[in-house]
Formats: sequence, C-alpha cells, structure tokens
Amino acid sequence: MRSSTPLSLEAARSLDEPAAHRRLRALLERGLPLTPRPWQTLAERAGLAEEEAIACAHRWQAEGLIKRLGLVVRHRRLGLEANAMVVWDVPDERVALVGRRLARETAVTLCYRRPRRLPDWPYNLFCMIHGARRERVLEELAAIVARLGLDDIAHRVLFSTHAYRQCGARYAREGDAAEVDAGEIQAGELAEGELGADAREAGASGRHAAGEGA
Repeated sequence: MRSSTPLSLEAARSLDEPAAHRRLRALLERGLPLTPRPWQTLAERAGLAEEEAIACAHRWQAEGLIKRLGLVVRHRRLGLEANAMVVWDVPDERVALVGRRLARETAVTLCYRRPRRLPDWPYNLFCMIHGARRERVLEELAAIVARLGLDDIAHRVLFSTHAYRQCGARYAREGDAAEVDAGEIQAGELAEGELGADAREAGASGRHAAGEGA
C-alpha cells in the first residue's frame, strides 16, 4: 500500500515537528508492512503509540500532505500482461459524465481526465483495462463501448510494452529517511546477534544434555 502527495508540502512543514512524526512519514514512503497490525508495526518503528500514528496519518490527509493511501498491484505477476490505456477524445460538455460512467465499469481500473495537447494529442480522457490476453481486453472494450453508447467518441487503444518500477510519493527529508535506514540496519544486526546467542546457548545445552545422558 502506497501514499501519494506533492513533495513541496513536506518542505513547508515546521522544523519543530517531533522527530518521531518525521520518521513515521519516512516509513510511510515504503508502504504499510504486511503484518497483522501494520499501524502498530509502523508506530513501534517510529517510536510512537499506534493511536498516535493513526491520528498523524488522518491529520496529514486532512492537511493535504498525504493525498491518499492505496494499493500498488503488481498485475503482471498475477498474469495480467495485456495492459491497455484507452484514450478518448470526448466533447468537453460530456467528459465529466462519460468519465463517471467509465469509472463504474468493472473492467476499468483507472479513469482520469487530462488536458489535450493540440494539435498532436486531442485526447482528454484516459482509462486502463487489464487482461491476460489482448483479445480479451479488446472484447471488454467493445462491450463497454456498446453498453455505454460511446460509438460516436473517437478513441485509441495503447498497449504497454514495458513495465516500469512503481513507487509511492517521497515526502520525508533525506536525513529522516537515512535515520530510518540506520535504525532498520541496527535492528537487523541486533536480531542476528540475538539469534546467534540463542543458537550458541542451544548448542551448549545440547552438549550438556548429551554429556549427562552418557
């Protein structure tokens, strides 16, 4: 799960903000951890209580620092390798209505309006359709066009040819991110040290038990 927000908002925040809050934002850049209680895990890493971490996230959303939290789906790993962006040249007076109707379609995963770039790019509405095969995607698109009565709207289908790395927004300062990295490395080294000590104790106990049994 990732969050998205303009970087400039972070730069405008007070320098007096608690360090634990800055660490929490640096951790949020990496997404929610896959644990039974992800906010508790984040809070512990940042040095906060779980309730305070959640309250911070709510406040940052209300302030506009964090725009949204959402899933980043690695759809190619799920076998959805036919990924089409459909671009539409919709009359301005219809674009809001058409956009809402497209967004409600089950096969449409994203739908958003963008300005035209005339004369080369007349398209002002984009939507994404994913599928295992191109043929299936085109069938879905044809069904949508027929169902919504979009035959009169010019559009193009652009299939992706490369998968680029997806990441969330960056809104923590470099020093805060480095502090989080250092803390995670130290925690990892500590865990390895504890594991080594436990293994040595287990080995010693095993030797003692073997001696006693003999």
